[in-house]
Amino acid sequence: MYLLNKKDTSICFALPADGGRLVVDTSYGKLKGTTLMVKETDRTVDTFYGIPFAKPPVGPLRFAAPEPPEPWKSVREATENPPMCPQNAEHFGKALKLIDMVVTLPPTSEDCLYLNVFTPSDRGVNAKLPVMVFLHGGGLVMGTAAMYDGSAICAHENVVYVVIQYRLGILGFLSTGDGQAASGNYGLLDQVAALRWIQGNIKDFGGDPGSVTIFGESAGGISVSALVLSPLARGLFHCAIAQSGVAIMQGFMVSSPKEVIFFRDFVANLSGCEPSSLVDCLRMKSEQEISSIMSNSNFLPIPACVDGIFLPKPAEEILAAKENSKVPFIIGVTEQEFGWIASQGLGADYLNGLPKESIQSEMKRSPFLGAISGLDYTLLDEYFGNMDDPLENRDHFLELQGDVMFVMPSLKIAKLHRDSGAPVYFYEFQRRPSLYGDSRPQWVKADHADEIVFVFGGPFVRDGILYKSYNYPEEEKKLSKTMMKYWANFARTGDPNGPGLAHWPQYSQDEDYLQIDIQQKAAQRLKDRKFNFWTKVLPEKIRKMSEENEEHAEL
Repeated sequence: MYLLNKKDTSICFALPADGGRLVVDTSYGKLKGTTLMVKETDRTVDTFYGIPFAKPPVGPLRFAAPEPPEPWKSVREATENPPMCPQNAEHFGKALKLIDMVVTLPPTSEDCLYLNVFTPSDRGVNAKLPVMVFLHGGGLVMGTAAMYDGSAICAHENVVYVVIQYRLGILGFLSTGDGQAASGNYGLLDQVAALRWIQGNIKDFGGDPGSVTIFGESAGGISVSALVLSPLARGLFHCAIAQSGVAIMQGFMVSSPKEVIFFRDFVANLSGCEPSSLVDCLRMKSEQEISSIMSNSNFLPIPACVDGIFLPKPAEEILAAKENSKVPFIIGVTEQEFGWIASQGLGADYLNGLPKESIQSEMKRSPFLGAISGLDYTLLDEYFGNMDDPLENRDHFLELQGDVMFVMPSLKIAKLHRDSGAPVYFYEFQRRPSLYGDSRPQWVKADHADEIVFVFGGPFVRDGILYKSYNYPEEEKKLSKTMMKYWANFARTGDPNGPGLAHWPQYSQDEDYLQIDIQQKAAQRLKDRKFNFWTKVLPEKIRKMSEENEEHAEL
């Protein structure tokens, strides 16, 4: 489907080709794009949608590593968004409503390994602009390139922007655990294939293959963090930004055979296939049958795994051995990672707070806290205080969930990457976007994904695209320009700092970081006490409890 629906055609239009500028000749064939206007700038952007970077992963290529695409002879129209990879589109649509994103969702198809390129129209003949490659979020089970219009950051910051698609869910991450039938991580291998395509072809769009920055949010951040660790991706990018997601987040990366087998058997049970012949059985099923299986998985992500190919060993072992790519790395979180989106996604209702008597049952119900059994009172002591105020209980509970799922893993990766000898910058995003108005309760702060609208220049993207039409206040327009500048400076030089910006210090042993709000300021040691609790106090209590249990078992 087109990115624009009919009512949008007065806002975005194709301009006449200037000497064939809208036709780009790549190593696979010629592409014809279109040109967009960008608000509050006199620049235009050439866009090329639906560029294949791999063969369709169908037939024998289902559950196989991606292969280079076939070349084409005639000029290929690149004016429509590609189909989404198979996913639960209904669930996806509901998730988009939670963040007020406005996207005309394309249809789904297994033939989905495409990318979109945005490049300044006035780039010149031999331009070598920094390249910013975005990896979408969605829990490794949903997402589409159509969500992320890069025209604003492209025009305002003079960069080439690329957004890629990758296989999701069962098709993207199923592993049979035997290293043969299905090794897993196909979605991550798709990302590597896209980066290889960029190395060979982005020069044709005015991009510099020697200056590629990968950035992603949520599952996209997890992917970025994983690419930093993978030997297969080494040399394919030069800077990295992980927004609200890293490779060691609970539930998204597994290393033990037992965990891999659990998910294999889960898929076998859903599909009615025998575990021993799972891949052959799934290859016989139609795309519609596969989509039905994925829709019935209750949003349980099939995690990436240590496969010996993309990841030779667990993430923390790679970092401890300093075998990661030593690229400059921005890592960050929002002030309230587990706020409105996550709580609504889990069906929780905290509008009236959380009564004292419900706290422990909510902790047991949480997929992120259930594993910490027998230590409820340790968590209560650290996070809740007297527990008499339901509203304070709610805020403390949301902080607890956000810490265990997002903040602590992000801080840990930042420290490990720093200690490997690479430059690290850390941020906490603190602005609740005004566009949400009363659609969210006032107790919701800067929620998961709230920085996206500012990073992508939401106030300057065509009305009704990316986010709902909204008249942003001047202070948020300035914040968006500031964030685009930080991100693009980092893509240009490996350092986000520049003239007119608040200084963003490196994440050193003093653990300096940047608080990003209408005003930006440096601070130190984000959640230092909580990090000590999760990495020292709690593990010690778990160790002692384990020893006591062993002693009782011997008796």
